[in-house]
Amino acid sequence: MDSNGKPSTVQVVLLAGSSALTAFFYSVYRKRATTVARLKEAKKVPIDQDLKKYLSDIPGRCVPYAVVEGVVKSVKESLSSQFVDNCKGVIERLTLKEKKMVWNRTTHIWNDTEKLIHQRTNTVPFDLVSHDQAVDAAVRVVRPLDSAELDLETVYENFHPTVQSLSNVIGHFISGERPKGVRETEEMLRLGESVTGVGELVLDHNLVKLQPPKEGLPYFLSRLDHQSLLSKQESGMRVWRLLALASGAAACSLLLLLLWRRYERHRRAREEKSVLREFKEQQRRRLRELDMDEGAVSPAACTVCLSRERSCAFLDCGHVCACGPCYLALPQPKRCPICRAPIDRVVPLYNS
Repeated sequence: MDSNGKPSTVQVVLLAGSSALTAFFYSVYRKRATTVARLKEAKKVPIDQDLKKYLSDIPGRCVPYAVVEGVVKSVKESLSSQFVDNCKGVIERLTLKEKKMVWNRTTHIWNDTEKLIHQRTNTVPFDLVSHDQAVDAAVRVVRPLDSAELDLETVYENFHPTVQSLSNVIGHFISGERPKGVRETEEMLRLGESVTGVGELVLDHNLVKLQPPKEGLPYFLSRLDHQSLLSKQESGMRVWRLLALASGAAACSLLLLLLWRRYERHRRAREEKSVLREFKEQQRRRLRELDMDEGAVSPAACTVCLSRERSCAFLDCGHVCACGPCYLALPQPKRCPICRAPIDRVVPLYNS
């Protein structure tokens, strides 16, 4: 705090920052908690022969938030991997990332960074079918790329290092960037993969569809089963809750510290006023004992004996209020007669 008892700029910034982080972490935690609660309440619908009949009997012919577990099957054609033989799927994502080291001028160290150069995702229509091949039922997956967590398998990964010459190395040191190479990856959702889909299940013109829900809830396509997906979401929710609690505790601690320091400042100010009133009262009693008028006392007189001139300054408070003999007569630990602050040093004064 400053001399006026107000919080410093740094303290205000820290308090505002920790409060903003707490609000952000809490909002993400509440969103994750809502997702977990709805995942627990989601209706698990099996892919069987009675699926269409089940949906046709429901008002609106849809389940707003349903869990469907099945095997990936292409509707017509499928996608072939560009790098792996006999690897077919329904979603393919090709990614190129540049890996380089950047000089941090603050910490004076080289940091590894990655920059996305190019990414392309290809899809073909596909269904989720029952694990039992004898069951003739399917669920068409609509807009799979809108999934909150599109769980794809990395089928190919290769790193192409950058060939560097001496002139390039010198240029990189001057620019503060050292390219290391390009990482090339291919991810796919393969045929025959077991997938858990969570979204709106609807019967549309004799076709069962799984599509993004309309209530703003997340849409999931994951290679995990329902219980594992729920556990993963609960784990993420707990992390955000711990972050919210930690930042909230930091904000509350800083606020309590500022309030405590302000209270201590006001308490010391009240004590100093009380000590000063008591000192003035003792000084008046001393004047009555000496049968002296208050106006007859010299302004430079010692505030203790009222007879000798003040001849020393007390540090750190800075008061000049006593003579040398009265200072020596003060009881241990020596304190200023006016403000009662501890006397660390005494500076003698000489009047010429």
